Amino acid sequence: MPVAIITGASRGLGLALAHGLAEAGWDLVLDGRDPATLAEAAAGVPRDVTALPGDVTDPAHRVALVAAADRLGGADLLVNNAGILGPSPQPRLADYPLDALREVYEVNVVAPLALAQLALPGLRVHAGAVVNVTSDAAVEAYEGWGGYGSAKAAVEQASRVLAAEEPAVRVWWVDPGDLRTRMHQEAFPGEDISDRPEPRTVVPAFRRLVENRPPSGRVRLTDLLTGAPA
Repeated sequence: MPVAIITGASRGLGLALAHGLAEAGWDLVLDGRDPATLAEAAAGVPRDVTALPGDVTDPAHRVALVAAADRLGGADLLVNNAGILGPSPQPRLADYPLDALREVYEVNVVAPLALAQLALPGLRVHAGAVVNVTSDAAVEAYEGWGGYGSAKAAVEQASRVLAAEEPAVRVWWVDPGDLRTRMHQEAFPGEDISDRPEPRTVVPAFRRLVENRPPSGRVRLTDLLTGAPA
């Protein structure tokens, strides 16, 4: 069975993707910061999974995630989904606390690259893939989104370079669209976001991406939902 590492899998998009891949027969290594929340989430996945609570900024935890995948036969897919928004409500760049900005970059940029570095030897052997979850805030200038958006822009450029450097591995930077998640609610405190679709709605598009294995590049899951070429 193919093996996937999914970070940030205790809720939201990460958990939805875990369910989608489990239903397709994948073995999974799941990550989340809160042990109780992750254990509850993993118990609901329709397949035995390896759930490792921890912080993706912790080098030892990243090593443990790859080692767990290796015990299952080696990772075929790394999904870098874990991330943080930063301060909420989001401050303008002129007022952005620099310590908070460093944390946003550490979690959203440095940790995914560090985990990819550890997983790449196995991914090369398996002709595997890396998915870096991004956002339209990486390419659009939304007021108040300078911290998170610039971090995701860095993820996208790092993904482009990684794709150029690793021809044996697919690298996709994936924009899932606006979804009804806790992070999205944090971005709009006090607002009703019930009009946003649930994360599970993009799972068919994600599975199409993984199954069709298009060339490395930027992918909008909504395009795959509407039948645009994968």
